Amino acid sequence: MTKAVLGIIGGSGVYDLPGLEKVRTKQIKSPWGEPSAALRIGAIAGLPVVFLSRHDKGHRHSPSDINYRANIDVLKRAGVTDLVSLSACGSFKEELPPGTFVLIDQFVDRTHKRESSFFGKGCVAHVSMAHPVSPRLRIHLAEAAMAEGINVVRDGTYVCIEGPQFSSLAESLTYKNLGYSVIGMTNMPEAKLAREAEICYATVAMVTDFDCWHPDHEAVTVQDIIKVLIANAEKAKRLVARLAGDLPREHEPCPIGSDRALDNALITAPEARDPKLLRKLDAVAGRLLRGAQSKPVRSGKQRRSA
Repeated sequence: MTKAVLGIIGGSGVYDLPGLEKVRTKQIKSPWGEPSAALRIGAIAGLPVVFLSRHDKGHRHSPSDINYRANIDVLKRAGVTDLVSLSACGSFKEELPPGTFVLIDQFVDRTHKRESSFFGKGCVAHVSMAHPVSPRLRIHLAEAAMAEGINVVRDGTYVCIEGPQFSSLAESLTYKNLGYSVIGMTNMPEAKLAREAEICYATVAMVTDFDCWHPDHEAVTVQDIIKVLIANAEKAKRLVARLAGDLPREHEPCPIGSDRALDNALITAPEARDPKLLRKLDAVAGRLLRGAQSKPVRSGKQRRSA
């Protein structure tokens, strides 16, 4: 079996991960460009842990400027098998007040400026995103939260907007009426890219505000959010420490195939694949591409390329 390596992406307010032992900082080069920051590699309770600050210290990177492909690529190169995204968000539900942690199970992508796939001309792949979150990882997070006394909701839909502006009132009301749980600016295409890289992925959406739909709350301000961010960050660090202590040391096969997502995804014939793109895919798709017998596949559920 494969040894488990826990990856943590720290969002707004989580720029480091105290508790890491034997820490070293490592800058891994990626053919997809510059990642958000150097990796912090160490261990918690003996489990290998890799931490990446999504916005870097000082919050240098806007959500639309983050190189999501490079971030996922370097985490894959560092051996990450299970990836947890710690992400600040706004809430659309009264029962999800600031301070609540939501374990997302679905995403809606409303971004439009970001590179959302490692694949393209020269090597086409279609991965399933029907169930974007690894259920086993989400269960482990729920159990860790309960053990730490952290208020957590097990299900929710995260709508990802482009940003960096907050929503208009009309947008906020629309998303609320559609039944979405929370709103953020960073988990797409992050979740899509993690699936393409065959990394089990889960999101801890940390509620900081009620967006602007709530009649009893004023428009969202950074100052108000920062107050909640600080409290949420402390709880997130406890959650990660508990998760690392309890996570099995051998990577558990994902019941929905997150860690084998490319098995039925590549559709480009081997002889038609672009060697230059294949070299860039050495980490993301190396498991499959190293097998020279890879063939184009169309399953019964595979949609045709437009």
